[in-house]
Amino acid sequence: MNHILGILLFLTGVTSGLSQSVGLPFSRYYSSQEYQGGIQNYAITQHASGLLYIANNYGLLVYDGTSWRRFSLPNGTKIRHVQVDETGSVYVSGQGEFGVFSADRLGQLRFQSLKDSLPEALQNLEEVWKVYVGEERLFFCSSSHIFIFGRDHAFVRAIESEPGFDSFHFSNNTLFVNERGHGLQHLQNGSFQVINGSFGDKLVTGLLPHGQEGQLIFTRDSGVYSSSGERLETWQAIRGRTINAALRLRNGSIAIATQLDGLYLMDRNGIVLLKMNRENGLNNSSIISLFEDLSGNLWLGHNNGLSLIQLSLPFTKIDQFSGLSGTGYHALADQGTVYFGTNNGVFVSETGKDSGVRRVPNSTGQVYQLKRLQGKVLVAHNDGAFVLKEGVAERIEGPEGIWNFQSLKNHPNLLLSGGYFGLHLFEVDENTIRYRKKIAGFDESSRIIEQDEKGNIWVAHGYKGLFKLQLDEGLDLLQVDYFGSEQGLPTDLLNNVWKVNNRLVFTTEGGIFKFNDTRNSFERDPFFADYFDSGSLIHFMAEDQMGNIYFIGETETGVLERKVDGSYSKHFQEFNPLLPLLNDDLQNIAPMRGNEVLFAANEGFVRFSLNDNTFSPPIFPTLIRAAYLTGASDSLIFGGNVGAHLDTNPVVIPYRQANLRVESSNPTPNNEKDLRYQYWLEGFETDFGEWVPQREKAYTNLREGNYTFHVRSKNLFGVISPEATYSFQVLPPWYRSRMAYLMYFFLSALLSFVLYQGTEKRFQRKTQQLKTASQEAIEAKESELKVSRKEVERLKTERLKQEIKIRDKELAAATMHLLNKNGFIDQMRNNLNAITKKSKNQEVKAEIQRVIKTIEKNIAEDRDWEQFEIHFDQVHGDFMSRFKKAYENLSPQEIKLSAYLRMNLSTKEIAYLMNISVRGVEIARYRLRKKLNMERSDNLQEYILKF
Repeated sequence: MNHILGILLFLTGVTSGLSQSVGLPFSRYYSSQEYQGGIQNYAITQHASGLLYIANNYGLLVYDGTSWRRFSLPNGTKIRHVQVDETGSVYVSGQGEFGVFSADRLGQLRFQSLKDSLPEALQNLEEVWKVYVGEERLFFCSSSHIFIFGRDHAFVRAIESEPGFDSFHFSNNTLFVNERGHGLQHLQNGSFQVINGSFGDKLVTGLLPHGQEGQLIFTRDSGVYSSSGERLETWQAIRGRTINAALRLRNGSIAIATQLDGLYLMDRNGIVLLKMNRENGLNNSSIISLFEDLSGNLWLGHNNGLSLIQLSLPFTKIDQFSGLSGTGYHALADQGTVYFGTNNGVFVSETGKDSGVRRVPNSTGQVYQLKRLQGKVLVAHNDGAFVLKEGVAERIEGPEGIWNFQSLKNHPNLLLSGGYFGLHLFEVDENTIRYRKKIAGFDESSRIIEQDEKGNIWVAHGYKGLFKLQLDEGLDLLQVDYFGSEQGLPTDLLNNVWKVNNRLVFTTEGGIFKFNDTRNSFERDPFFADYFDSGSLIHFMAEDQMGNIYFIGETETGVLERKVDGSYSKHFQEFNPLLPLLNDDLQNIAPMRGNEVLFAANEGFVRFSLNDNTFSPPIFPTLIRAAYLTGASDSLIFGGNVGAHLDTNPVVIPYRQANLRVESSNPTPNNEKDLRYQYWLEGFETDFGEWVPQREKAYTNLREGNYTFHVRSKNLFGVISPEATYSFQVLPPWYRSRMAYLMYFFLSALLSFVLYQGTEKRFQRKTQQLKTASQEAIEAKESELKVSRKEVERLKTERLKQEIKIRDKELAAATMHLLNKNGFIDQMRNNLNAITKKSKNQEVKAEIQRVIKTIEKNIAEDRDWEQFEIHFDQVHGDFMSRFKKAYENLSPQEIKLSAYLRMNLSTKEIAYLMNISVRGVEIARYRLRKKLNMERSDNLQEYILKF
């Protein structure tokens, strides 16, 4: 079944049980302030790119899905009709003018008048009402003439009518006219042939093929006729309405525009499928033009504004235009009657009645659930429990604040009800329902409840977690098990329980789970792994009679359609327009019957049926609508209209103006707030960037080079459209241009020549100077040689000093060796002496004494001093030899003491080296002073250092 026809059958009650007036397609109204044009819109057409063209009071309107543009005729008059061909040339007719708008090389629309091609006697025009584009001809139609042009815009001929033409129609590449006094005719072999002369005094406003060879003829004031050859019959359709236009839709339905009563949509047999006017979904009941766009949507041109009727979407709205007020919460289809629960009460629509939707008496207030149980329609209400009897809501005695009802497992006469403060039981007999009791011991809000196979009652709390309740045989509370984040759930928030495929399913912030009775814990439900991400948050889930699973999620809404083989197919993209409309208080999906549900909406309900869902998201190319050089004032360099050819002739931009802003769009209708764009400037960037909502992209301070701008878009349905490109070249600055480089070459050559001449002269002067300076150089060399010799001597001295430093280091090392050695030996001797004093063993004492003597002998025979003396003389200039000669009476010990004093050693260090005590060193110093014949005031160490 065609998707539009299926929707309309729903509206007539053929498949749904709702009355004819219940439910309207999605629509949008565009006021003249929004499109910035005149109030009246006489004709609408569309190019394959998706651009929409509208003949308006103020000129030609162009709509790209995001923005509106207006182009005026040179005389500023109204445009009465518009047509566009495959190349993007837009043909218009209007007051005293007709011609074509076409894009120039830079994509800006330019108007070319074709009136000047007429013979001079025919150029005094009034209204040119219609323009039609045929396969080989163009037809411009006025009240008195038909002007025929070739597709090359060359004038062919004019056909004149003395009585005048009343209307014009074009079908199957054939022009039809209604001539006063002569009736309907069609153009054949260059002349008009009469089809039916019965309409010479009637204004024909529509002509549609009907049947094998027949036609439907729509008149403004005389109704609709069916014509087959000479046979003419009144068609069983609307009567007493002023008809302005008629259009056959691609699914075979017929749209009729009226002057005062809005839009009628009929099937081919004349049965009204849909009626929309100011009281029923439209902002304006006067319609003067109709157009079905490439997406299957219907556009209405009003006497004041434009309307878009989205027949392509598989949804219908049931709201205030259907007599339903308030926010939708729940609905129920029951035996040909549909009940709607809103925050304003219960509303009902009955099959076959034209009264639309009416409120059920005594039901005013917040309704949460409508359910048929035990042969009765129950209402869960803020004010308590109600039952519908004979069209009136009767309250059941009991508590207020009832969320829901369901039959209590294994107790067919009892109803389980979730309330604001716990669970309640109601008892049902043949005629009445009475409140039995509250289940004691559990007082939590129980908005969502389900029962498992064992009869356990599961209660989902919005922000506390899940509760599992068990009742005893007396239906009193036996046990309560709580499950939260510490008992296996991802969090305590937004946990819900649903019954799907006769088992319980738990939706959480961390995905979809099932309960494992054996482990008494939750685990991920593998059934949904192929359809939802592991972290998907589902707010509501419902299953219809056919096993289809509908869901409302945090980021997506849709249905898992059950196939014949038991598998499922996920649909969600077509539901994207639904997301902002859904009830944002308590989400709900109410199954009506197999394959059909009602979504609770902020304003009423939205119906969806899988039987009608043949929706395919539209795929329009991304459009580059404008390119500007930005600066103190923006300069347009590309107008963005179809027909321009920029690929072979890229725009050239001066370097100082290389600041670019590009505007893009996607013609998907009523989608401007949901479009996302990706941009890439080839030559500057490596690939597409992130998806962004901005339709503009700017670049500044671009370097010289060739660039190609790429843009692609993604619409509300997630469809990525083919990309658009725009190529341009940025010229280098003047100092990096070809002329500049050529100038640089010649300047370089000239400079090289000048430098060569100057260098040659300098070389000759320098040659003479070198000859003169040669002698001076030789003399200078000799002087340098003398200096060099001095330097050699200095270096030798330095080398000797360095050698002395090395010797000094060796002497210091030898001294340290002696210090360490004698210190160690002295320590060992002292330790042995201490052991001798403590030991009582005479043999040990004797042995130790022998060791001590050996040590002392070693000290006495120490040959290290000879090595030390060699190093000492090398450093201190034969001090030993000179000192011995000067003072021959000095003992070896005094010679050593003198050497150590020369090295500026401390008393303690000398004591170690000489193997005597500090006091012994002082005595030795005193004796040395005596032998050196020094006065008491003289400093012994200074004397030795200066010797």
